[in-house]
Amino acid sequence: MKKILITALAANQKGEIFEIDGYAATGMAGSKIVPLTLDNTVELPFGSELMLLPDRIPVYFNISNKRVEKLSNNPFDSSSILLPVAAFNSPGYLIRYSSSYQERENAGYLPLFAYSAVGFYNGKFRSAVVQIDKEKRQDLRLMPQKKIANGLKKMKEKMKGNRLILHLEKCAMFYGCPAAKNLFIGRFEAPLPTSTVCNANCLGCISLQKNTGISHCQERIIFTPTPDEISEIALEHIHNVKQSVVSFGQGCEGEPLMAADAIAGAIDIIRSNTNFGTINMNTNGSKPDIIAKLFEKGLDSIRVSMNSVREEYYNAYFRPKTYTFNDVKKSIEIAIQKGKFVSINYLNCPGFTDTEGELEAMLEFIKKYPINFIQWRNLNFDPLRYINVMENVHKLGTSIGMKRILKSIKKADNKIRFGYFNPPKEKW
Repeated sequence: MKKILITALAANQKGEIFEIDGYAATGMAGSKIVPLTLDNTVELPFGSELMLLPDRIPVYFNISNKRVEKLSNNPFDSSSILLPVAAFNSPGYLIRYSSSYQERENAGYLPLFAYSAVGFYNGKFRSAVVQIDKEKRQDLRLMPQKKIANGLKKMKEKMKGNRLILHLEKCAMFYGCPAAKNLFIGRFEAPLPTSTVCNANCLGCISLQKNTGISHCQERIIFTPTPDEISEIALEHIHNVKQSVVSFGQGCEGEPLMAADAIAGAIDIIRSNTNFGTINMNTNGSKPDIIAKLFEKGLDSIRVSMNSVREEYYNAYFRPKTYTFNDVKKSIEIAIQKGKFVSINYLNCPGFTDTEGELEAMLEFIKKYPINFIQWRNLNFDPLRYINVMENVHKLGTSIGMKRILKSIKKADNKIRFGYFNPPKEKW
């Protein structure tokens, strides 16, 4: 059966987006360029955003000669420069192909977003993603601003003097953080940022960039909350939300294990008041001894961030300062031995994550470390430059496709679950 191509999109320097007749949109997975079709795209998910990519040249599929071509200028107006268009998709959707482009001379880094390939068909935008989680935890339609503001007002009145509430107010109302919004609405998972520092130097850190040419997306917390401040918010959430989750380790902080004393004190208070609620930590897993102590206090689950299960590629992205990849694996091993729920926050980039080498390594990893859950997260980093960094470690193989990766892992371990969000213990 002949696959139906979808039309290429471009933007001009005013930010206007339009179709390019005679060309099909393409997607990129490392050096591999593929035309976008109805089969490898879905209708652009609600809440997604379209973005133009500055200082880049779009790459298309010429329908008449069936060749992949870069197109610097509008073929119907040679004086107009074309810019590539990408989609930043709603949570729960995994990128199959990145937006296709080449850099112009002196191009800077792209901002810290994930850049899905996108095209147009039958009056609608279509994105090269696959849905990985159907939960509506971060569906913007369920987060009315008035309800957020009312919830915020009530919590501020109830928790006067709590500095963490004021920090989370900025997250929700200025940065638009869905996790902070959910706290004030009283649903799902509440964020508990605590750490001002980190023991890694991640390429794509969204809360701190120094002399990199990359803008960070939000400000990192500048104080360590007290156990009382942390537990006050956590208990409010747990007492009022069914199947609640409270999580240390957020985008607006460093590594939570660096604030372990405050966290341990908070967990003591929480667990002395209630056994309900899931206490989770999103972490780099760098301090296995501290992880073990927090489990003894009452930490229920961990989600460990990894861009790769291969040490050399992990180090190239996370750039650990005071720990090793063996520490990360040891933390996972301890969690499994203690019967805790273990997730991997697996940072995906087509052209790297979907190579045979990474798949083989992942299959070996889950065989040795039988984790419960993989959270497939799109890597928020300039995709071409990320691939270049990984290529400088070792030459990468050819992309075999994200759908094949998903199927292969499920076939190897049908107990492992896929998703996007931290599940509550009631769903384990």
